Amino acid sequence: MKQTYTAEYVSPKHPDKMCDRISDAILDAFIYQDPNSRVAVETLGGHGSIFIVGEITSTGNLTHKEYEQIVAGVTGSDTYKVAVHTREQSPEIAHGVDAGGAGDQGIVIGYACNDNDEMIPEELYLAKSLCDFLYAIYKTDGKTQITIDSNFVITHIVASFQLSKTKDLEKHVQKWLTVHNFKIASDCRFLLNPAGEWSIGGFEADTGLTGRKIVIDQYGPRVPVGGGAFSGKDWTKVDRSGARYARAIAQKLLKEHAANEVRVELAYAIGIAEPVQKIAYIDGIPCVIDKFDCSMKGIREFIEGTL
Repeated sequence: MKQTYTAEYVSPKHPDKMCDRISDAILDAFIYQDPNSRVAVETLGGHGSIFIVGEITSTGNLTHKEYEQIVAGVTGSDTYKVAVHTREQSPEIAHGVDAGGAGDQGIVIGYACNDNDEMIPEELYLAKSLCDFLYAIYKTDGKTQITIDSNFVITHIVASFQLSKTKDLEKHVQKWLTVHNFKIASDCRFLLNPAGEWSIGGFEADTGLTGRKIVIDQYGPRVPVGGGAFSGKDWTKVDRSGARYARAIAQKLLKEHAANEVRVELAYAIGIAEPVQKIAYIDGIPCVIDKFDCSMKGIREFIEGTL
């Protein structure tokens, strides 16, 4: 049986991704005012309403009008009803973080491979490339999905974009293939707007939620994920900072060992500075990574500088 791999990607106007972007914009606004802000913000949006909830401890501040402006900046519309419900971080959690520990327990995965310049699985690289290409044209809600075989030959192309005409969409996909000279099977299936052309998208068509695209945000379905979302979280939440660090370690090891792929696994306990697990698999062989400081201090130094 021929091995195949599939990955999807979504445009910035997809409802889940808009929620990610709103949460990140709120985080950025507080970090800009106070670099030591503790932020964990979730966004739920859909059908005329945006709900922002979470925990924020900061010397910075956002007025309700500023929250509305952030939403408008992401969605392109100032018509949404915005409700904000935030509280300060629990003092019991803050105690462990203040002592230099992780802000929560968490398992994070870092991965790198030699499939392409971005060092991510080829199917995700292709789905992202096509989505970015089409979004530059349509600037709307949309999705792509690519299936490849073990030789990186494309066997299926799926693309759905709001306000696109299917004939035009096909022309754009063909142009993308030609520009990049990607390999394509002679019997490749093109499933473009497979449910029909559509005009209603974004929060008007569907509900979005922060953190619902964690597989897309990482490496696609071929690579395990720790389970934690990235958006709206300050650096003390290892879901995001630890995953960034693990990816940097994986990329460094890939180059040092001229490997085909590297997977790094880190695990943390809330309030504890050192990881309870740190290991790398270089082309499937487990290796110690003691030369990397994977403590919270090491993660902070990575964020502030370079690996």
